[in-house]
Amino acid sequence: MSSAESAGGVEETMIESLVLRSDADGIATLTLNRPRQVNAMSVAMLDALHAQFEAVAADPEVRVVVVTGAGQHFCAGHDLKEMLAKSEQAFIGALFGKCCEIMQRIASLPQPVIARVHGIATAAGCQLVAACDMAVAAHDARFATSGIDYGLFCATPGVAVSRNISKKRAFEMLFTGEFIDAKTALEWGLVNRVAQPGMLDGEVTRLARVLMEKPADVIAAGKSFFRAQLEQDVATAYKQATAHITANLLGDSAQQGVSTFTRKRKTPGHPA
Repeated sequence: MSSAESAGGVEETMIESLVLRSDADGIATLTLNRPRQVNAMSVAMLDALHAQFEAVAADPEVRVVVVTGAGQHFCAGHDLKEMLAKSEQAFIGALFGKCCEIMQRIASLPQPVIARVHGIATAAGCQLVAACDMAVAAHDARFATSGIDYGLFCATPGVAVSRNISKKRAFEMLFTGEFIDAKTALEWGLVNRVAQPGMLDGEVTRLARVLMEKPADVIAAGKSFFRAQLEQDVATAYKQATAHITANLLGDSAQQGVSTFTRKRKTPGHPA
């Protein structure tokens, strides 16, 4: 084996070990795998996560992506020790830029992405939850953008968080650094569902299967449109929506689905 091949093998092993992937019945689960560091996102882990997102995006067998963390917690944000050890503008700027690119990559994946949250999700970990399309939290999960507590305003996490919850609630999280519990996160709109004790995996799977019952092409196109229209003014959004739904209705999935639905409605005893 050449040195280049050997180096390539080491790099692939590192990617696989920092973010584990497991597939079952169309669901790809990506697990942040630095439990001793509370799954802090180092540069290497960000590279690994990016590589895994690229892989699932190109895999037609994957219908839903789940992101979670190994060990007792989801993710404690960036690796502060690494950041302090390399306190140079070029490195730090590239680090945050890389993280933001990954958050935006979630938005552009054709599959819905669900955050499976347990333990704590803080700073960039909370950003990751907010960046995912949907989130299911364990009953005892907690969330915070706590950088302000040690002099670091969570600017990049604030972009995702403030697009999930109201301005005043986002301001509270960003400027107090205080934790909110799973119930509050549900009420505020940061997560979709809160699972009862011992039911987190079951709740995530149930949600994933609901999504998988829908046509994959409609899900992918709908997600792309949904994300894009959020950034537009209302008039532009409606114009784009008209074009989207027109193309959708004329496509095979809607033609078959609507036809089947209308035939069922004509069946005696079927609700109108």
